[in-house]
Amino acid sequence: MSISTEAKSRVGIIVSNAMEKSVVVQVSYLVAHKLYKKRIKKSSKFMAHDEKNICEVGDKVKIVSTRPLSKKKRWEVAEIIQKRK
Repeated sequence: MSISTEAKSRVGIIVSNAMEKSVVVQVSYLVAHKLYKKRIKKSSKFMAHDEKNICEVGDKVKIVSTRPLSKKKRWEVAEIIQKRK
């Protein structure tokens, strides 16, 4: 088994920016039901570090994994893909 040096990344929508230098990003994905094989939409929320405090609720962002920054923050905002309208 080889160890990858590339960081994990996810794309999601910001659902909260109430904290200082932190945002909550909701990442949605599809999974297949075990029996019926219908695709179901699920989502996960990640706390991410936003150093410049420029992210707004509704922005589409790319987050990458990083070292633990606090109890819940293990992700960092890499780029803003699309600003909210």
